[in-house]
Amino acid sequence: MKTYLRLLQFARPLRSYIVPYLLLVLPAVVFGAINFTLIIPLLNVLFNTYAEQAPQYPEFRFSIDWLKSVFDYWFYYFAGAYGKAAALQYVCAVILTSVLVANFFRYFSQRVLARMRVWVVFRMRKAVFDKITTMDVGYFSRRQKGDLISVISNDVQEVENSIVSTMQVFLREPFLIVVYFGLLFMMSVKLTLFTIVFFPVSGYFIATISRKLKRTADASQRILGLILSAAEETISGIRIIKAFVAREFVSKRFEHLNSRYRKATRSFINRREMASPVSEVLGVLVVVVLIVYGGSLVLRNESTLSASAFITYIIIYSQILPPAKSISNAVTNIQKGLAAGDRVLQLMDLESKVIDRAGASDAPAFRDRIVFKNVSFAYEEEMVVRDVSFTLEKGKTIALVGQSGAGKTTVADLLPRFYDVRDGAILLDGTDIRDFRLDALRGMMGIVTQEAILFNGSIYSNIAFGSEEVSREDVERAASIANAHDFIMELPGGYDTNIGDRGDKLSGGQRQRISIARAVLRNPPILVLDEATSALDTESEKLVQDAIFNLMKNRTTLVIAHRLSTIRHADEILVMERGAIVERGNHQQLLDSNGVYRKLYDLQSFV
Repeated sequence: MKTYLRLLQFARPLRSYIVPYLLLVLPAVVFGAINFTLIIPLLNVLFNTYAEQAPQYPEFRFSIDWLKSVFDYWFYYFAGAYGKAAALQYVCAVILTSVLVANFFRYFSQRVLARMRVWVVFRMRKAVFDKITTMDVGYFSRRQKGDLISVISNDVQEVENSIVSTMQVFLREPFLIVVYFGLLFMMSVKLTLFTIVFFPVSGYFIATISRKLKRTADASQRILGLILSAAEETISGIRIIKAFVAREFVSKRFEHLNSRYRKATRSFINRREMASPVSEVLGVLVVVVLIVYGGSLVLRNESTLSASAFITYIIIYSQILPPAKSISNAVTNIQKGLAAGDRVLQLMDLESKVIDRAGASDAPAFRDRIVFKNVSFAYEEEMVVRDVSFTLEKGKTIALVGQSGAGKTTVADLLPRFYDVRDGAILLDGTDIRDFRLDALRGMMGIVTQEAILFNGSIYSNIAFGSEEVSREDVERAASIANAHDFIMELPGGYDTNIGDRGDKLSGGQRQRISIARAVLRNPPILVLDEATSALDTESEKLVQDAIFNLMKNRTTLVIAHRLSTIRHADEILVMERGAIVERGNHQQLLDSNGVYRKLYDLQSFV
């Protein structure tokens, strides 16, 4: 119930949906119930069992009895004036009118629920997406992408199918049962009390089945997340799979997960489908007992009900079974939705490890320097950055070099606060960067990574990504600085050319120059370049390197270098080993020191 109520918060304000729905469903239910009470005069006409004496037209009073008296008056009027056929036509006309009115209100009540349903799903999916985008970078290394996709797609959809769609059941069906029982009590208190005794028995069986459903549904949803993760990894790595002739391997792994999902889903469906037969058998059993017991009373003239009234009583009681069955089905079906809802809420309850501090301010214009002061960091327990200290003056360039795993990229990721330092501090013009708003801090930086991250769309939209109201001239100017304009104009669509998923229609050098143009367009005072040329061939590296030099002009730059020849003009080079700085100086000083840098340089020169 707690999960259900929390999920309904996405429908706020509920009053704007519930009140109109109840106002519309009330007349729909009432007129629907009236239809069944009209069976009595219909049977009386057919079996010629109605009284001959016509009643007087009743004085107005606000009650059901007054409506019944008005109906009886006109019934006897038509029967006396025009015969039984006219009375039969009168009853049928009233039934038809009542049905039209009931369905009129029912249609508009469904429209209210439909509006709430789509609004809940819209808000929930948006909230989940917004939550994902606010999480720190480290979260995505801990959580499988396919599992997140499963939450935002399958889990939210399951909440819609299993929970939001049951709102009608929980709002309308209990009301139907109350109205029908009200009619039954008006007809015979004794028989109605007799039937109520059987309802707790049915409820016990349904509750027993439902308790086991949620566990099975939760397992099913989690396995589905693993399936999506496997599918996403396969699609992303299809070239490696084919190159290593590993199709059978990944197929067997996927088949194993798919088999687990099949078994879990089969178990859930088997238990869920048990609820409907159980409730139906119990309901019919009660009807049979009622017919035997009540019918014997009518036959012995020990009941206040006439034969036609007793038949009507049975028909009305049978109408309780569909809403009762709907409720029992909803209770069982909702378990899968609650399992999916728990996964959604677990995500919503997460807190990013990198957040704005209370009272965080906008970052001012960069004036002086960036200082790493005794900075240490660990992803889990093992320290990957140890007591790193250096100062990056405005307009200068500092390069980080070292073997893979030395901690270079982690140091660069700490500056835009993709992660927060564990010990020490990073100061921007003397102020801890944690005192600035994240968006304001990152807005000062242009970041170019080793892997050019592009999006499916046009070249123009990728260069202008994240920037609003930029002109075509600004985009073309940024592309020219990045040495990208010429090759863009050679493409069939120019700047409107679609580059495919992750820019797969472009070469590595072209993708990298597009990402550099994107950084140029922001015109950031601070640059973070993470091995932007390490994966390129010599010709592409030359073009990209020229683009980087154009980008670095008059900017403060922290660059991670794989190829040492590209950073020989850096103002200072920091050599890292096992998360610590072991050497520092300019290119020539480090060569002359004949240390780690010299060994790295000689190895690359030898190669």
